Amino acid sequence: MAEQTPAEQALSRSYGTADGLRFDVIKMTVEHHPDRSATLRYWLTVGRQDHPDERWVVALSWDDKSWADVLTSPAPPPDRLLQLVHLVHAHLEEWWDTKGHNRQSAKMGRRLT
Repeated sequence: MAEQTPAEQALSRSYGTADGLRFDVIKMTVEHHPDRSATLRYWLTVGRQDHPDERWVVALSWDDKSWADVLTSPAPPPDRLLQLVHLVHAHLEEWWDTKGHNRQSAKMGRRLT
């Protein structure tokens, strides 16, 4: 298996939100496409205090080609890497918040448990 880029390492880290939601990243892959877009696929356990954990697989289409260099670089600029991580986390949180009532969001994920 190929070694992860710094971006893949950063995007693979589990994290929590200010409102107590926890995204435990079990696995994360990046599929690069010929047009420089990518698909970020996450296997997650999502939880919150006093609620049962849920396991999901989620595919985020990353069509913004301006981030291709950060995703593939062996040494991306730290500020751009942090910005990418922030954007991806925002997309994951938006997916979580809208999956129950937005058809587009619902198609992005599949509940495993």
